[in-house]
Amino acid sequence: MKSWILKNLRKKEGVVSGQALSAQLGISRVAIWKHIQQLQALGYEITSSAKGYRLVNSPDVPYPWEFADRESKIIYYAELTSTMDAAKHLARKGCPDFTTVIAGRQKNGRGRLNRQWLSEKGGLYFTMVLRPDLPPVLSFRVGLLASVTLARILNEIFGIDVRVKWPNDLLVDERKICGILSELEAEVDQVAFINIGIGLNVNNDPSPIEPAATSLKNILGRKVSIKEILVRYLDLFEAQMQTPAYDEVIEQWKQFTVTLNRDVRVVTTHEVLTGKAIDIDDTGALVLKCSDGSLQTIRYGDCFHQTH
Repeated sequence: MKSWILKNLRKKEGVVSGQALSAQLGISRVAIWKHIQQLQALGYEITSSAKGYRLVNSPDVPYPWEFADRESKIIYYAELTSTMDAAKHLARKGCPDFTTVIAGRQKNGRGRLNRQWLSEKGGLYFTMVLRPDLPPVLSFRVGLLASVTLARILNEIFGIDVRVKWPNDLLVDERKICGILSELEAEVDQVAFINIGIGLNVNNDPSPIEPAATSLKNILGRKVSIKEILVRYLDLFEAQMQTPAYDEVIEQWKQFTVTLNRDVRVVTTHEVLTGKAIDIDDTGALVLKCSDGSLQTIRYGDCFHQTH
């Protein structure tokens, strides 16, 4: 109901009468007023007069009703321990494909190798529950597609050169702007679900604590719309998932990456490897050429670009 009220208020720049809203939505004017009050409490600036209601301003908050046809699959929390943990719980209970858990702030956000991900207010933190018809061996392609799609969206909206670092970080001028984490559960030869968690620095400023990180606000010198980014991203990513796009994702990733052909240090759960990143193979693993000329294939770890 909130989405329909907002849709009607946004159709006109002027005032919309309570009677017109009541007739359009088939509920009483008292019910309309109650919904208007709830929206006002959530940060929507709606003026009321004898003539009706006028929407003056909307908060930049990704409430479910802001996503039209996706509303039933969007779950928003002002604060949450971890969107990945919440999404895993929902996935195991059988939630539908593309259920998306969003948090305004995470108290215990995490990245790869269980590292903490700073998740203060102003960033975009969400996890998508995906149920692709894929064998587990090809599941890595979903994570690569998620990162390439986000890089493309940010490039298009803001005109900035966003690049991908193996496995799925996004960088601008070598500074981290986004981390992407994927977790999956499988049944023998079929993926049960893949959860893709994304933490994007938007209007927050992580640099005082993480000097190697940045945000869209820091880069552009202004605040930007979290809602616009997420709406456009979910639309494009879902469209990509419904095509064979992930069959070509390795080549797409190579076009966006800044990792290949440079010296790197890779930290895994049991060792640290250094060398030149020369390729990724058809499973998404990083191929590293070590100083002794040997090749190492690394499937999981944190990658750090070396500077001289």
